[in-house]
Amino acid sequence: MAKKKYYAVAEGRRSGVFTDWSTCEKQVKGFAGAKYKSFATEQLAQEWLKNPLYEKKSKSDSKVGKKVAVEDAPPGSIVVYTDGGSINNPGPGGYGIVIDEEGEQSEMSGGFRLTTNNRMEMMAAVVALGVVTKRQKPVHLYSDSSYLVNGIAKGWARKWRIKGWRKSDGQPVLNIDLWQKLLALLEGCSVTFHWVKGHAGNPLNERCDTLAVAAARKPPTEVDVEYEKK
Repeated sequence: MAKKKYYAVAEGRRSGVFTDWSTCEKQVKGFAGAKYKSFATEQLAQEWLKNPLYEKKSKSDSKVGKKVAVEDAPPGSIVVYTDGGSINNPGPGGYGIVIDEEGEQSEMSGGFRLTTNNRMEMMAAVVALGVVTKRQKPVHLYSDSSYLVNGIAKGWARKWRIKGWRKSDGQPVLNIDLWQKLLALLEGCSVTFHWVKGHAGNPLNERCDTLAVAAARKPPTEVDVEYEKK
């Protein structure tokens, strides 16, 4: 039986402690700058609300993976967190990126006037990898998109490419342009994809979500050309 969780919302449509994710999600999804975290007990959730700060990585701990990643990234690796989504799907969309290299963090974000959730998840990875793969270091990329992570980690995209961008049932693959860009960026590089659970108190995953939502709500004017062609 799954352990009960308590969700503390410091900034959202309504603040407070909620006992189920669906109610919490209504308060934070699509809310720019939402701040929330899950806890094992109500007492811990209430205590956090008194001073709602995310745990920050100290300078002495130079590997972000030791605190927020599903697995520790090996020394010398670049850690990348990405997220993306669209309002109403399809609709205005955005992506957010946090890059951590030896304890130094940088952020990136962008938005499009009309796109989809999956395209923004993929776009975040494309943009991030376009930057970090030039540094010739192992990269560990963390995303809460099963579509993105499984597409690469399980080899689906490479199989689709061999089959002329057709799935096993013969249906055409969606978002071919972005899969092609991802595969091209991965050539000759050491990149490992990891899935992380979204909205589960992971600071960097939540920061990426905040960046993506803010970019989608601007409203953005950039055109997702390949999507709008269709």
